Amino acid sequence: MKALYVQSHESKAVLTDIPTPTPGPGQLLVRVETCGLNFADLLMLKGTYQDTPPLPFVPGMEVCGRVEAVGPNVDRIAPGQRVAVFGGHGGLAEFAVFDAARAVTIPDSMGAVDAAAFQIAYGTSHVALDYRARMQLGETLLVLGAAGGVGLTAVEIGKLMGATVVACARGADKLAVARAAGADHLIDAETQDIRTEMKALGGADVVYDPVGGAQFDAAFRSCKPEARLLPIGFASGEVPQIKANHLLVKNLTVIGLYWGGYLAFKPEVIRTSMQQLLAWYDQGKLKPHVSHVLPLDRAEEGLELLRSRKSTGKVVITI
Repeated sequence: MKALYVQSHESKAVLTDIPTPTPGPGQLLVRVETCGLNFADLLMLKGTYQDTPPLPFVPGMEVCGRVEAVGPNVDRIAPGQRVAVFGGHGGLAEFAVFDAARAVTIPDSMGAVDAAAFQIAYGTSHVALDYRARMQLGETLLVLGAAGGVGLTAVEIGKLMGATVVACARGADKLAVARAAGADHLIDAETQDIRTEMKALGGADVVYDPVGGAQFDAAFRSCKPEARLLPIGFASGEVPQIKANHLLVKNLTVIGLYWGGYLAFKPEVIRTSMQQLLAWYDQGKLKPHVSHVLPLDRAEEGLELLRSRKSTGKVVITI
């Protein structure tokens, strides 16, 4: 089968032929139709992601496809069914083997591109805002990186949960995407000061941050008392250092979230969240924003779109 293959963290992945895998106990063999790209894929290619698999490996964290075969002890999913899978890696290939526990069957209303753009981004935002931050109706939500893969879903879900959403992104084009997703207020990170703009809006109750760096620091200083800050990732490349005395003075809470980690110790959190998200999708309340759809032989181009921050929402690779 054709697959994008990583043999070294110091060189680019290459498209090559490798053997088609065989499902073992509790596993599915999926004929991959689409694979969504994520910022974590870039970290995995460099070997710096917390769940980087041993070399060599096939990247690609989330896919949509049709089940080709099942291994022993799989009774929930049958060959021929359409599934979306958060596999962690393996998706940028014609076939992939995944644990059946990581797969969800998807409604007929969900196309392959939407399905590959759905689980990680929407799952991260929903678990962050609902389960972790316990965001309440009428609170003010500040979303950094609001036109990116997870940021844009936080804007959508924040509006569905009844928050006043402030979207922060770089440039008018990206802010227009956030506005279309439902943002009430916009902050241009290139030309405006986040702290000043948020103070004028009364401050933030919840901060959703996939960026880190200086933007986190500015958002931190614009929080209301008892605000909750959610570090989701560090696309800026800079992990912020949090001053505990400032947390104390304003009674702030910093809440970490690694969405995929729940699969290991509390999978019901992800299952319950995904049921709600798929219901919202089926009701037409969620619509993944995909800025680029590219074939497998242009997967490196898709990764570069993430690396250079030229995409909005998601980039999806068709197999």
